[in-house]
Amino acid sequence: MNLAGHPIHSRCAAVRSGPAGAPKAAFSLLELLIVAALIIIMFTLYWGGGSRSYQARQIANCEKNLEYVFVALKTYSVDNDGKFPFLANAQTSEPVLSQLVPRSTTRTEFFICPGGRDKDLPSSQPFANRTISYAYYMGHNSAEGADQPLVSDRQVDTNSKLSGQHLFSLDGKKPGNNHNKYGGNVMFCDGSVRSSPALAAFDLTNAPNVVLLNPNP
Repeated sequence: MNLAGHPIHSRCAAVRSGPAGAPKAAFSLLELLIVAALIIIMFTLYWGGGSRSYQARQIANCEKNLEYVFVALKTYSVDNDGKFPFLANAQTSEPVLSQLVPRSTTRTEFFICPGGRDKDLPSSQPFANRTISYAYYMGHNSAEGADQPLVSDRQVDTNSKLSGQHLFSLDGKKPGNNHNKYGGNVMFCDGSVRSSPALAAFDLTNAPNVVLLNPNP
């Protein structure tokens, strides 16, 4: 039977074909923009500086930084009767640790945490008037061990901390936000490095005659 002229057949053909010249399965410009925006958002959440996965990688890189700092500190101590850098009346860590450059090390890049936004330092030049990323427990010597903290990521304040107390930023804002809200590292006098979430995973007490110096804000 020839149904070419039947009205139902004509309506079905129109649905299958769509408007003349229009693509059958094309995305509109708006749909493409929405998809692109979603991809960018997902990429930023996973790989961006504020993401957990990104900061987990940077905490590992930060640990390597602290190991290099420890080598410079040990080199300094060999030339100074086993003592680590000390500077009377220092208010921040920069002028004290700056004494390591250039005699104990010419490299300065490992004084900047890879997880933060502090600016790079000039190579081989002291940085007393600049900003680094790390706090320093001033007053120790090379004979002390794994029970005494020596250098850490920027902390929320310069008080002693017990396990469970506020150590690094809880919300990703200053102070103590080298790794956003995902904690940071602490290096001890024997060169060992331990990571901690924002609430301290272990005790960090300031020994007698030891002063904790945060870097410039």
